[in-house]
Amino acid sequence: MNWGTSLTIVISGHGLTIEKVVSVARHAERVELSEEACTLIRKCRVLLEDKIAAGEVIYGVNTGIGEFSETKLDDEQVKQFQRYLIFNHAAGIGDPAPLEYVRGAMLGRINVHAKGNSACRLEITQCLVEMLNKDVTPFVCQKGSVGASGDLAPMSQIALALMNEGHCYYEGVKMETCEAFEKAGILAPGLKIRDGLATINGSNVLTAMSAIHLYDMLRWLKQAEIGCAMSLEALLANLKPYDERIHKIRGFSGSIKSAANIRNCVEGSDLLVPGKLKLKVQDAYSMRSTPQVIGAARDALDYARSQVEIELNGVGDNPIFLPDHGEVLSGANFQGSPVAVPMDMAGAAITMVCVLSERRLNRLLHWALSSGLPGFLTEKGGLMSGMMLSQYCADMQIVEARILSAPASIQSIPAAADQEDFVSMGMNTAIKNAQILDNANGVLGIEFMAAAQALDLRCKPKYCSDYIGEGNIFNPGKGTTRAREVVRKHVDFLDIDRPLYPDHTAMKELVRSGEILEEVEKVLGKLQG
Repeated sequence: MNWGTSLTIVISGHGLTIEKVVSVARHAERVELSEEACTLIRKCRVLLEDKIAAGEVIYGVNTGIGEFSETKLDDEQVKQFQRYLIFNHAAGIGDPAPLEYVRGAMLGRINVHAKGNSACRLEITQCLVEMLNKDVTPFVCQKGSVGASGDLAPMSQIALALMNEGHCYYEGVKMETCEAFEKAGILAPGLKIRDGLATINGSNVLTAMSAIHLYDMLRWLKQAEIGCAMSLEALLANLKPYDERIHKIRGFSGSIKSAANIRNCVEGSDLLVPGKLKLKVQDAYSMRSTPQVIGAARDALDYARSQVEIELNGVGDNPIFLPDHGEVLSGANFQGSPVAVPMDMAGAAITMVCVLSERRLNRLLHWALSSGLPGFLTEKGGLMSGMMLSQYCADMQIVEARILSAPASIQSIPAAADQEDFVSMGMNTAIKNAQILDNANGVLGIEFMAAAQALDLRCKPKYCSDYIGEGNIFNPGKGTTRAREVVRKHVDFLDIDRPLYPDHTAMKELVRSGEILEEVEKVLGKLQG
């Protein structure tokens, strides 16, 4: 993480974007509460205290929760309830969630509190801010949430820290929370009336994960467009299907952007010189319809982004406290479905683009479909097998992504003695999207590797003279040339066969890092959103 930067993100309950979540969760930008947020948090707390003093019955404050919501707690039980609530709900299982997910969830919860409808003490929110800024991150099990009533199990592991319980990572080292707080100079505020439920009652973990995934998915789609451009050049594609007018006349914004990015990547290519190359009148769908397919994914992710950012800036509590009206309302704003449904679609969209990538890979490797390139992109076919097994590797990952693309948001299993009889399963959506994206990095990395190999071959006279004339050399575009140069920094040309697993893994990591995108944008300027 990039600790110690000068940028501070002010949290006010409004304007939290997926980029800001990534800045704090992954790059450790500092955060602070706005003065207005502090005022609203205090004001809401006063409402709660006034209602308790008046003897009003409030869910989760002086009643049990779930099926025990009709059980009234006496004054002594009210004092103990928040502690036992967190102990009971800290019920995850297995491996730890990545720290960036936990940090993102903490940021999201701070932003919820900042709106002034949660009725926790200001000290609770300030402690979460201090933990983010001092690199103290609770140990949270990845699995255990059903996405309603929010991410109760993982959020409760975060709430344990507020009582000096559980475990935290300090500067990346796991230790007991009390030790981490001592090293970081943080005082645990403890939990008083309402504080515990106000910390855990929302879909903050699955929303933070979704924000981070969307950020990475959007960058991945840009790289998919770069990889497509490289493959199109290597396959000597007809680029008329990328004409802006085709996409504007239909009207989908994602398609318009995708076609523009691919045209930008091949700027300066011989493919764009009228009459210079002998091209097919019409190419296969995997070459011709990429803007429509990636564009559909872009549009799906745009919708998912809008939903996630609404959730990041909304209030997921139950009950909701309305200080200006003097009211407390119980409802179900913790329900994760508004995020889970579009994120199921986002994961399926990434899988769809992977399938398209693999179909171009197939054309690069298949000597009958590659416009004169050698089979499996090796000049020594027979003795050598070239990139034959690279396709196997890509195919396996695609099948796994297809399996994972079944929606989790329709998989509800009732819980809590049927009081919570429909839940979002949004955490399952978030977990499988991480796996889909991991596979997508591998699939696209293999297309990049094959496309770079194919372009290296295409630039030899023997593999372009039939299409461009004897003695001529094929000249790729500026963006694709830079992308190929980046690939060659990490993976050598495959002249003679070698074990390919290091190359496949290096390419997967290269895509994950976004280096290709960043280097291409240095040459071309920013690609469209």
